[in-house]
Amino acid sequence: MRVDFPKMQRGGLRAAIFIAYVGQGKRDEAGHAAAAERVEAMLRHIQGRADGVARRFCATPDELEAAHAAGALAVLSAVENGYGMGHDLGAPARWRALGACYLTLTHDGHNDLADSARPQARLGDATVEHGGLSPLGRQAVAALNAAGMLIDVSHVAKSGMMQAAELSRSPIVATHTACRALCDHPRGIDDEQLDMLKSVGGLAQITAMPSFLQKVPEGTRNAASVETMVDHVDHAVRRIGLEHVGLSSDFDGGGAVEGWQNAAETANLTKALLRHGYGAREIGLLWSGNFLRVWRQAQAIAD
Repeated sequence: MRVDFPKMQRGGLRAAIFIAYVGQGKRDEAGHAAAAERVEAMLRHIQGRADGVARRFCATPDELEAAHAAGALAVLSAVENGYGMGHDLGAPARWRALGACYLTLTHDGHNDLADSARPQARLGDATVEHGGLSPLGRQAVAALNAAGMLIDVSHVAKSGMMQAAELSRSPIVATHTACRALCDHPRGIDDEQLDMLKSVGGLAQITAMPSFLQKVPEGTRNAASVETMVDHVDHAVRRIGLEHVGLSSDFDGGGAVEGWQNAAETANLTKALLRHGYGAREIGLLWSGNFLRVWRQAQAIAD
C-alpha cells in the first residue's frame, strides 16, 4: 500500500490515477464476463473513495483543475488490460461514463485485442499471435476514440503500439514505461517508438519500476533511484522534446525506487528533476501538464 490519502498529503501528490486492473485470464465467454464485471466494480469503488469535498473524483481535465484550485485531492481512474472488454465494443463508452480516462490495451500475455510485449508461456502464448493489433483491436481503437478515452500502449508489443499510433485519432500514451536505449527491457520503448509518440502528439511517461530503469546481476537487489529515473526522462526529452514526456509511479503494481518508495516521498523526485536542471514550468509539464493536454485532446474528439 504505497499510495493512500495521508501519504499523498505528506508528499504533495495532489492527484493520482487509480487503476481498475485485471490480469490476463482464459479467453472465453466466462473469462471475459468475469473480467468485465470486475473492471466495472473497481471503477465504481474508486469513484466511491472520493467524498466530493477534500477528495474529489475527476472525470475531466476541468474537474481536475477545479479540484486543484480548491485544495482538494483528486481521484482519477483508468482500466488496465483490454481483456476486461472481451469483444464488447460498447465497453469504452460505459467506462468513460464511470469516469475512466484511459485503457491499457494489454497486460502480460496476449489478449483478443493485441499482442503483448511479454507473451506468457503459462497462457499458451506464441511469440506473436496477431502481428500487433487484431481486427477487433483495430475496432477497439476506434471505439476508444469515439468514447473519448485515451489509448495506453504500455504492455503492448511494438508492432501493436505502432499500429495504434497510426490508427488513433487522438494521441496515444505509454503511461508507465522507460527507455530501452538505457535499459533493454521488453516493457520499455525504443527510440523509434519514442519518435512515433512525438509524431502523433503522444506521451511517454517514465515509471518507477527498477527493472525497467537499470539491469543488475541476477539475485542482486536493484537499487534504481530517482536519479536513475530522471536519466530516462533526460533521454526521452533529448530525443522527442519535453512536451512528449511525463512521470508515473506504478505504485502497488511493482513500482518504487530509492527516494520514491511511496507517495509520501514524491517531493524527492521533484528535487531530482531540479538537480538535472528542470525549472518550475518544465516540472509542471512533466508531472501533469502534458497528460492534461493529451487527455483534453482525447475528450475533444469525442465531445
